[in-house]
Amino acid sequence: MPVKIRLQRHGKKGKPFFWIIAADSRTRRDGKFLEKLGIYNPNTNPATIELDVDSSVKWLQNGAQPTDTAKAILSYKGVLLKNHLAGGVRKGALTEEQADEKFNAWLQEKEGKVDAKKETLSKEQQEARDKALEAERAANAKREAENAAAAQPEAEETTEDLEAAATNEVDAATAEEAKADEKQEQAGS
Repeated sequence: MPVKIRLQRHGKKGKPFFWIIAADSRTRRDGKFLEKLGIYNPNTNPATIELDVDSSVKWLQNGAQPTDTAKAILSYKGVLLKNHLAGGVRKGALTEEQADEKFNAWLQEKEGKVDAKKETLSKEQQEARDKALEAERAANAKREAENAAAAQPEAEETTEDLEAAATNEVDAATAEEAKADEKQEQAGS
């Protein structure tokens, strides 16, 4: 029975989610499988991959052939390296401790790279948020300045209207006083 390590699609339309499985190569893509080895979620950044390394190595040693995508995922998680190191141990080129030491060193380096990428992505997102917030503040300041400029001429017009009305009232009051004075003079003469 030819065994393949491949992806089995799950999830909804436009949001794929995959199981990494060991299955007979003659079964349907989403059909029966022999063992579930892990999951792969490409919707996150970086993609989420959870994989049982030891089971994957066992299947590779028993002759399972990974598909191209599954091979890339296995390589990313270090399964192919661990299989290679296990072959070296079987041949006597390495001891078990040396192989474990090399694999753990590789895992630490890989985790450092992934953490650096996550940090870079979070910094870029924060910078994008800060830039958008600054643009929003600038737009609000511009809008407030325009509103203030539009409101200021109306205020000036009302001030001018008030001043004109006040001078008209003063003129009217002085005109009435002048008439009253004339009447008194005429009455007194």
